[in-house]
Amino acid sequence: MRSVIVFNQVSLDGFFSDADGDMRWAHRDDPEWSAFAADNATSAGSLLLFGRVTYDLMASYWPTAMAREQAPAIADGINATPKIVFSRTLARADWANTTVVRDDPATEVRRLKQTPGKPIAVMGSGTIVSQLADAGLVDEFHLAVNPIVLGRGRSMFATLERRFELRRISTREFGNGNVLMCYAPRG
Repeated sequence: MRSVIVFNQVSLDGFFSDADGDMRWAHRDDPEWSAFAADNATSAGSLLLFGRVTYDLMASYWPTAMAREQAPAIADGINATPKIVFSRTLARADWANTTVVRDDPATEVRRLKQTPGKPIAVMGSGTIVSQLADAGLVDEFHLAVNPIVLGRGRSMFATLERRFELRRISTREFGNGNVLMCYAPRG
């Protein structure tokens, strides 16, 4: 059975985007972080899942010449990876290797977990993260805590219906001040 891994960069106060939906604060570059991000983009999952808002943000950057110039390994990896965007309003997806799914995310992910393959990665997409966590479908949360306080923003758990406890499975510190904290549901 495939696992579902949520990967998000978050501020110290727990937001994955600022109040305007901007995530540029999350790109604190240094060689070690860049190597980790490139490896993560090219090997972490065989399928990426997005909600509509995160999809629009990612699709506006990663297929561009600027992305290929600034972060070629990440751009190549993320552009080549199959992607699903959950949306009831998006007519079609223009980003290569992307499928639009209008069905309930939990139902679709439950089905996808039964298929063979590498882990399924969810990036951004707070509403999707909350839905999948509520349904017990997230196997790991990989949160890169950035040393910045935003004050306001979007939490990936804002629509969570229940409380659940996690256990730490690993941590890693980076030279740019980021700390990767990996958790799994307890129990």
